[in-house]
Amino acid sequence: MTAKIAYDDVEVGTELPAQSFPVNRATLVQYAGASGDFNPIHWNEKFAKEVGLPDVIAHGMFTMAEAIRVVTDWTGDPGALVDYGVRFTKPVVVPNDDQGAVIEVTGKVGAKLDDNTVRVDLAVTSGGLKVLGMSRAVVRLA
Repeated sequence: MTAKIAYDDVEVGTELPAQSFPVNRATLVQYAGASGDFNPIHWNEKFAKEVGLPDVIAHGMFTMAEAIRVVTDWTGDPGALVDYGVRFTKPVVVPNDDQGAVIEVTGKVGAKLDDNTVRVDLAVTSGGLKVLGMSRAVVRLA
């Protein structure tokens, strides 16, 4: 596959379609099974609070994975991803209720680079708080 977005059709400031990703306790248990990360801060409310967290929190790598979906959905090709990095700024708190949490992601092209690549800057929040900082991806476009 190759990216469905053409480099020549993109300008700095081009906005990617925003997306929201719901997460609940069942999602965290499923991710723990897939990743092998069974740290109790991700599923045991009592333990999470004992170590100073407000409640169970989502895995950082899960949050990263949800955020990058905005970019890979936009390009149409996960293989177009060249580089991706973030700073973890706040945890995604996942209460044990009918709502859970929502990870909100917006993105825009921050720079056009060489070799048909662009840098996409992401804004990632949950509950009105920035949960990922310096969230940037480089993708190769068609």
